[in-house]
Amino acid sequence: MAKFKKGKSGNPRGKPKGAKNKNTLAAEALLDGDAQAITRKAIEKAKDGDIAAIRLCLERILPAVKSRPISIELPKVETISDVVAAQGAVITAMANGELRPDDAAAIMKMFAAIRTSLEVG
Repeated sequence: MAKFKKGKSGNPRGKPKGAKNKNTLAAEALLDGDAQAITRKAIEKAKDGDIAAIRLCLERILPAVKSRPISIELPKVETISDVVAAQGAVITAMANGELRPDDAAAIMKMFAAIRTSLEVG
């Protein structure tokens, strides 16, 4: 079996941009001409109080938020010891419920990068 060169695809032509997979094509064929009626029915059921239909409609209207702005007081970061102090502030804010754990993790990752740059620089 031949090895591929690094950075080179085994199928350089690949799938054309915008091409749909067979599952998508099959779903479109099944819904052909009925998509609008099905959508209208889901909206009617949602208006009638069907929780599953409400959830479905809301998920399409208001997709899940991936990230959001946050505000936290942090000390000035110029040295490695400043990074350690700022990390402590993040941990405290998370422990007090001021930060979600995923937000704290993202901030800590940023501080790890800052610490590395301070160590190298």
